Formats: sequence, C-alpha cells, structure tokens
Amino acid sequence: MVKNNYSDIKPYVLPPEQSDMLQDAQIPIIYHDETRDMDGKLRVLSLFSGCGGMDLGFEGSFIAHRKSFPADSKYIEHIINDNWVMLKKTKFKTVFANDILKEAEVAWTTYMSRFGYTPEMYHNISIVDLVKMHNQGADIFPKDIDVVTGGFPCQDFSVAGKRKGFNSDKDDYGKKREGEEPSEETRGRLYYWMKQVIDIVKPKVFVAENVKGLVNLGDVKDIIQKDFASADGEGYIVLPPQVLHAGNYGVPEMRERVIFIGIRKDALKPEALKALSSQQVPREYDPYPIPTHSATVRGSNLMGIVTTQDVLEGLKEPENTIDASQQLYSKAKFLATGQGQTEIKLDNLGPTIRSEHHGNIEFRRLSLEHGGKHFDELNAGLQERRLTPRECALIQTFPPDYRFVMKKANGRGYRLSSSGAYKVIGNAVPPVLAFNIAMRLQEVWDEYFVPTDKNSKLWTML
Repeated sequence: MVKNNYSDIKPYVLPPEQSDMLQDAQIPIIYHDETRDMDGKLRVLSLFSGCGGMDLGFEGSFIAHRKSFPADSKYIEHIINDNWVMLKKTKFKTVFANDILKEAEVAWTTYMSRFGYTPEMYHNISIVDLVKMHNQGADIFPKDIDVVTGGFPCQDFSVAGKRKGFNSDKDDYGKKREGEEPSEETRGRLYYWMKQVIDIVKPKVFVAENVKGLVNLGDVKDIIQKDFASADGEGYIVLPPQVLHAGNYGVPEMRERVIFIGIRKDALKPEALKALSSQQVPREYDPYPIPTHSATVRGSNLMGIVTTQDVLEGLKEPENTIDASQQLYSKAKFLATGQGQTEIKLDNLGPTIRSEHHGNIEFRRLSLEHGGKHFDELNAGLQERRLTPRECALIQTFPPDYRFVMKKANGRGYRLSSSGAYKVIGNAVPPVLAFNIAMRLQEVWDEYFVPTDKNSKLWTML
C-alpha cells in the first residue's frame, strides 16, 4: 500500500548545492514544511515526474535567470543579483509524484525537500502498476486533486527516435517486450494509463506534455485528444493542443513541446463552459500562456531571446569548479558526423537537450581543427569539450543550486552519476516553461471554477 498521509514525517533536507554563480549566502532558501498547511492551495498529482521540471514550475519559488522575465514582472519575488531572480510561490502544491527512473527520484527528492516534501511522496513505480494496485483496492492516489500533470514518455513519438508510436516494442518500464501481441502496457500507450488516473482522481484540470513530433504521426494527436476527452465518461473539454516553443518563454533552448490541456466540464461556471466550448476560445479564457520572448514570434511587446551565454555566464570550467555537476562530464571524442557533434551557439538559443549521454551530447566548444567558432575562448587556451550536466541543466532553466551529480554518503560511487544526470535533465520539462503554464492556469482559475471551501480565500499574491 502507498502512503498518502505525510503529516508526521519530518522533511528530508540537504544543504544547498554549492554554486559557481551564487554565493551560498545569496541563495534564499527557506526550509519549511508546507505539506501541513494546504489551506487555499491547489493540489497537484504529478505523473511521469522525472527530476521535477514540471513540478518545480508549478511550485514556483525557484531561482531563474533575470532575462527570462521582464524587469517589472509580477512573477518576481525579489532580485538576487544582476543575473538571477527568485520567482514567486504559486498556489499549486504537489501531493504525489511518480517515475520509474531511480535517478529521477534521487534528483527530485533531493531538491524538493526544501518545500518540506519527503521521499515517501515520490513513487518509483510504473503508472501501470499504480493503476492496477488501485483497481485491486489499494489506497494509492490522494483525494481532492485539482490538477494532474504528466509528460508521458516521448521516445516512441520523437523525430529523433524510431517513431514507433502506439506500436512501441518497449514495455511500461522501457524494457524490450516479449512477443508481438498488441498490448496497452507499452511505452507508446502510457498516455492511456494517465487517462485512467484522470478517471480515478477526477481533477478540475489536467496538463499533458509530449514532443512536437507527436503531431506529425498520422492521426495520433487526434486519437490522444479524443481519448483524454473521454475521461470520466466524456467529462472533459480537451482544448486543441498547442506546440509551445520554449524559446518564446524565456528558455535559452530550441525545445518544442505539444501541450494538451483538459478541463472538467461539470466544475466549470456556465459562462466558462460556453467560452471553452466555442470554436474560438476568447483570450480571457484561454489557458495557454502568451509568448513573452521573440524566438519564433514577433511583437513590439516581446523581449529578446535568452541566450546560452546569458545562463552560462559566471560558470567555471570543470577543472576549477566545486560543483560536482560541472566537474564530471562526457569525455566522448569528436565523431565528425552524427548526433551531438556540433558546437553550441553562445549568442543564440541552445540545442534541444536530449536524454542522451556520452557521444550524443553537444559540445560546449570545438577545437579550431573541428570547426570551433568560440575564438576568444580557444585563444585563451580553453580546450574542446562537451556540455556538462550543469550546463545542460542551465539551458533547460533548472536553477543553479539544483543538485544533479551526487556521490553516495560513503563517498564510494554515485547516487546520481553524470550519465544519469544527462538522462533526467534531457527528459525534463524546462521549469521556466512550466512556470508560465502554471501561472496562466492560476490567472484563469477563478474565471473557470466556482470557489470551494478549500480555495475560497482571496488569493492576493499577484
């Protein structure tokens, strides 16, 4: 049986990560157990949580680059220094998280401890098994869920992969399947099990995320949209999914993700139901965030892109740093051709960070012999090398104090190695992108739903 009552469990807290970019004294971390005070909070059940990109975005209260937000943004709690700000806390609170990757669990529970969350909140087990356990009578999922989030596995829909889609040859744990018989328990069908969780907990809103390539796989997008809408007996409006380019939201990355948002019909105010059911949803009811930066869109009110140079400024070379996530990185040699053999652009968006490692990680800089363009660095004697986990994480907008590479307590081996770190970082939703989604949902929440006792108090944060 899975425990859901954490009121008597002490928070699991580690000291803050040592950072090249922030003095420890500058990192405004307040450790407190917010799980004891849920008054006015919207409860989030997180599926396929990974190392916590989506969850951190829905929490808020993390360090982000200053250029990711306007100087007068209402989302900024306070300015840390010339490059970094602390974002405001949202009114969302995670009450359940899950993923099958042990490395993801280590990263998630280590960082999220600062919010008072304990390792028991994270369930390192397949969503298929969780649903089966529930169906057999086990107390698995928390009650009174407001939002379900989930980035169901994307490998079988990715342009970079074999694009097997629904016909995945991997099971729900990512292992090679035995036999050729059709099965709902394949990696390509895990969205179906997310839909079953929605059937069970009946949230007001769900947010599902996947790779852009999904929309180009025949009628896959339409099938998934229709299946999600059928949750709880056709109980949800599922808005046309949108492809969000992370660069348009202050993320220094070419990453594009398709987002599905579903809203529970019987919880909506009549006017909201009418607006969301219309062919053209009025902007005041549209749950998708408006771009803030001009990566692929143009507008006089938009900020310029955040570059890789912006987020990597002040980061020391691996041989000079105290940050384990910067010290250890892929030493794979330049291969001339194939994935990952290019040099990142410092004055532009970074590449889409993938869940790959070793020879598939892009180069922080190439040598002149291999076509390197960062002449100032090369002339200063800096050597050819690939991106470190820390650099990948910063491009993904994880805060500079987020631990990734971690040694075991006895100092022998790693709880989370550099290879594992690359994998979980590449699988993640950029926290700043998720934060924009969360804040837009927070803005429209009262337009959608009649207040309940839980959230009837006036929300005055913004």
